[in-house]
Amino acid sequence: MTPQPHPQAGAAVKAADRAHVFHSWSAQELIDPLAVAGAEGSYFWDFDGKRYLDFSSGLVYTNIGYQHPKVVAAIQEQAATMTTFAPAFAVEARSEAARLIAERTPGDLDKIFFTNAGADAVEHAVRMARLHTGRPKVLSAYRSYHGGTQQAVNLTGDPRRWASDSGTAGVVRFWAPFLYRSRFYAETEEQECARALEHLETTIVFEGPATVAGIVLETIPGTAGIMLPPAGYLAGVREICDKYGIVFVLDEVMAGFGRTGTWFAADLYDVVPDLMTFAKGVNSGYVPLGGVAISGEIAATFAERPYPGGLTYSGHPLACAAAVATLTVMEEEGIVEHAARLGTDVVGPALRELAERHPSVGEVRGTGMFWALELVRNRETREPLVPYNASGQAATPMAAFAASAKAHGVWPFVNMNRTHVVPPCNISEAELKEGLAVLDTALSVADEYTE
Repeated sequence: MTPQPHPQAGAAVKAADRAHVFHSWSAQELIDPLAVAGAEGSYFWDFDGKRYLDFSSGLVYTNIGYQHPKVVAAIQEQAATMTTFAPAFAVEARSEAARLIAERTPGDLDKIFFTNAGADAVEHAVRMARLHTGRPKVLSAYRSYHGGTQQAVNLTGDPRRWASDSGTAGVVRFWAPFLYRSRFYAETEEQECARALEHLETTIVFEGPATVAGIVLETIPGTAGIMLPPAGYLAGVREICDKYGIVFVLDEVMAGFGRTGTWFAADLYDVVPDLMTFAKGVNSGYVPLGGVAISGEIAATFAERPYPGGLTYSGHPLACAAAVATLTVMEEEGIVEHAARLGTDVVGPALRELAERHPSVGEVRGTGMFWALELVRNRETREPLVPYNASGQAATPMAAFAASAKAHGVWPFVNMNRTHVVPPCNISEAELKEGLAVLDTALSVADEYTE
């Protein structure tokens, strides 16, 4: 579709937004949201007709891009048949979505509890873990994000938690492995893995194993920086959980459904959790949907004992129809395999080449369509390009980087001192190279702030 300028319409949209919309994670008077006129494939555009290549996939959820015609048609067909129905009934779209998801989850995660998004999926996973074990505490990692609802934000290990942290949520935090900024003075991935596992087990021992219900980990942390766990770490966590009777919860809200070049990031590590949360890519965000995939053992806990939780819109027919169509499209078009190939053959080599040329790039890491560049002021000292949780003047270098990318037609995903490369998983190679070329230009702006 060729965008057509409609500046007056854009001004009306913007005026209504500024008058009435309360935006998340924002100081309302300090933001200037872009008025978006439309989107298709890997692009969206404003009311002036300017197109942007979306290197953010919305909020890392449009895994099949915008407006895929088969998914749009499925939503339209479902709306004409049954727009909604209560979750206590068996509905074709809901049943089929659950079946297709269960076919792709690892191990025996064959029962699907549907939620409306990722945060409430995490809420229910934690509730299930506590009820299954009869224990109160849950462990989560620093450098993590699990959602904006009360329990989920308290599990989160970054500054978005601070304003809401009650200190009474039953959460204990620990350091997960991240060799580039190791908390364990490690020099190799093997050392980082061993020391991180020792630290985790020690934390459990000192907290009291009989008080710990679950460990919640992003399989590959997303907004915190796409830190791939070292070989053996997730398997080691699985062993620790088994040793102490702890429920192992993997958060695949961002990493799932093709983002890593596999259906789930857990597939990369041959690990099976007890519970796995999902959302985002399950239907490319076309209609809100999330869920918890549940193991046989935990499902059995609630076989004759009611599960005390539910949502009015659990397994909403429109959302589930979108999921069925999305998973079918991903299978038919080989989107998961496509993401894996582009990650190996295009993104990885290109980003490593950029790192050689740009002193602002401290590290490149990722897989599939899930990559991050760690930006630094000094490669030798690894000083971050901006301070932790920087805002205002202190965040200028990252703001300048992002502004340069947008000016050249690419919408980046930036968080603290990192930029993520997370375009739609079915992006074309030509589009991908276009975006990487813009990234090259924007990094030259970041280079101006290096020492």
